[in-house]
Amino acid sequence: MLPFLCRISGRISLIFCCLLPILSSCTVGPDFKPPEPALASQWSDQAALSAIAASPGEEDLAQWWKIFNDPQLTSLIERAFAVNLDLRIAQSRIRQARAAMSIAGASLGPTVDAYAAYRRLQTPMSVSDSPGPTTNLHQTGFDAIWELDIFGGIRREVEASTAELDVTVESRHDLLVSLSAEVASDYLTLRSLQQRLAIARANLNTQEHTVKLTRQRWDVGFINKLDMVRAEAQAATTAGQIPLLEAAIRQTIHGLSLLLASEPATLLAELTPDAPLPQAMAGVPLGLPSELLRRRPDIRMAEANIHVATARIGVATADLFPTFTITGSLGLQNDSFHSTFNQSSRAWSLGPSINWPLFDMGRRRANIEMKTAIQDEQLLSYEQTVLTALTEVENALIAARKEEEHRQALDTAVTANRIAVKLATDLYVAGENDFLSVLDSQRSLYLTEEALALSSKTVCTNLVALFKALGGGWKENDSGIDGKAPQTTDPST
Repeated sequence: MLPFLCRISGRISLIFCCLLPILSSCTVGPDFKPPEPALASQWSDQAALSAIAASPGEEDLAQWWKIFNDPQLTSLIERAFAVNLDLRIAQSRIRQARAAMSIAGASLGPTVDAYAAYRRLQTPMSVSDSPGPTTNLHQTGFDAIWELDIFGGIRREVEASTAELDVTVESRHDLLVSLSAEVASDYLTLRSLQQRLAIARANLNTQEHTVKLTRQRWDVGFINKLDMVRAEAQAATTAGQIPLLEAAIRQTIHGLSLLLASEPATLLAELTPDAPLPQAMAGVPLGLPSELLRRRPDIRMAEANIHVATARIGVATADLFPTFTITGSLGLQNDSFHSTFNQSSRAWSLGPSINWPLFDMGRRRANIEMKTAIQDEQLLSYEQTVLTALTEVENALIAARKEEEHRQALDTAVTANRIAVKLATDLYVAGENDFLSVLDSQRSLYLTEEALALSSKTVCTNLVALFKALGGGWKENDSGIDGKAPQTTDPST
């Protein structure tokens, strides 16, 4: 039996070697060519470039959050990368796509099945109406089938599955970009809310001091009751803002906990203590518009979708041609179990077959037309994604520059209003000014300090938006294809 198996194996190998040049010589359908859109050589807002841009390589876009030099922000983002549920779902989808690619690739080779069976048979009745003899049938062996990919339909399917794997990998990269930006934005919002809460409390202390002063002056008859009531109303208005800010702080911490796949109160002890709003310590490595095509995961994903659609045209085109299959079997069959493995029980077969559907009412050609239309859709989607990316970067550039100008103006206004509050209070105590001037100056100070805190936060979040628009937050060698979370710098996380 063993020498016979070796001879059959040698024949199959010889057939495979003869067919190999044919199998690799023909692949129907269009070949994928990456799109090359025409882009401007530089960004339009040169003033913003000179204000915030850094030389290429000065700061790594993959870890852009480190320009804020805030260890807590870095820790939150890295922990989110390790445990975020959306990211883990994306990693599962990568494993699914990799398995689908393996399934498609397996179709290129033969399929071999082993079988074994036992049957007890009775032949039909004879002419004398007596039952025929009863016999046993013992069978064992192998069946093999191999569809030869003459026209490349299976190879195109493997190509499409590989491109679909690229789509899922880039989808995960896009999620890393969004996740890092969302964690950073929430963290900056939290620190800004804490700053605004401190401002509200400081202004409330000043206004309560003014209330005390007006009560003393009203008790001795220096002023009328209207001034005292106005002072109390302004202090109460400021006090009413504090619970809202405290609620917003707790809600923001809860949101960060959700991004870290934790219960809402998990980060309260860590993030409740006040900390300053971090400021960027370095510039932004903008690069050139053409570099955006290789940096933005959504653009790379759109390109991979074009590749999928192009390969699917080849799969549909291959259906127009005949399929060639080699089938074979090798087995043993005998009515006696003890004689089953004798040489006389041997049976085998080997031969090709061809199947060529000749008439299908145009179904296959309509399928090719549909796949071609899908490719056109993906090409247009790619163009739209590129234009959207360019627009987001340009908008982020102008927003970053103008918000910084806004912040500088508010900083000057806060300094002036602080002087105005002191002067108005001193003049009022000296009896040289009315109380309305004191209230107006205090109100103006609170509003400008509040606006300055918001603008400072917006300056930082605009930088985050710019990094997101540039596609920062992932590394080229971090595909997530193994389904594991990226490594963090803190092993304890």
